[in-house]
Amino acid sequence: MTLETTNDKVIEVKGLVTHFGNRKILDGIDFDVRAGEIMVVMGGSGSGKSTLMRHLLSLEQATSGTIRVLGKDVAALDTVSRGELYKELGVAFQSGALFSSMSVGENIMLPLTEHTKLDRQTMEIMMRMKLEVVDLAGFEDLMPAELSGGMVKRAALARAVVMDPQILFCDEPSAGLDPVVSAAIDDLLLRLRDAMRMSIIVITHELESAFKIADRITILDHGKVLMVGSVDQIKASDNERIQNILHRRTEEEILDIDAYLERLTGIDVTPGAYL
Repeated sequence: MTLETTNDKVIEVKGLVTHFGNRKILDGIDFDVRAGEIMVVMGGSGSGKSTLMRHLLSLEQATSGTIRVLGKDVAALDTVSRGELYKELGVAFQSGALFSSMSVGENIMLPLTEHTKLDRQTMEIMMRMKLEVVDLAGFEDLMPAELSGGMVKRAALARAVVMDPQILFCDEPSAGLDPVVSAAIDDLLLRLRDAMRMSIIVITHELESAFKIADRITILDHGKVLMVGSVDQIKASDNERIQNILHRRTEEEILDIDAYLERLTGIDVTPGAYL
């Protein structure tokens, strides 16, 4: 697939709005990812990070707005065209999501067996090449239960890139790992980006990891883009909410008694409301 846009953006999101029932989850999101960059998406719980990723993967339907991935308007794709687009995308899930009944090698080859007509020997060669890339050479015959947490993450990355995607999505790649293993995952992502010339979108809460790997950082807050910038620009921001995120400070809310009672009872307690 060739990039159809006239600029270097592999993802373009404009005015994205999403509702779950009556609740607005994303509120006018503008977001883009450039070719060959690592874009880190950060924000507190409930800020909309995972919802944004599901939209980019065409797993959720937006209320309004447009999403273009590799030049394609994802909302306008039919089933066949969407399947072709998926071949250009790799996803590494937070838990690794390896199939416990399959060996490491079989897990990594799964996209090849499902989406290509390559012969078995060729698929095994490609699988071993990707294991080499993630420093798991020789582990193809082990079962996922025999791997450490960090090894599972690396095996998941190998599966995500086995078809040489143009864009890689990573959900919390360092979650649950000790600092040394987390640093190794960060280095691996940088190597993958440079070696395969792919764009990478990373959702993470890990500040040290984000500052190490990001070309740019997008910070979401209550369904809106709070700021997009380089690591230095994010660190230098004078926005209080951004600094609270960076320094892990809680935000105190002024308690509105009437609003609190209304949430509890579902009754409008505004003085004079029933006069």
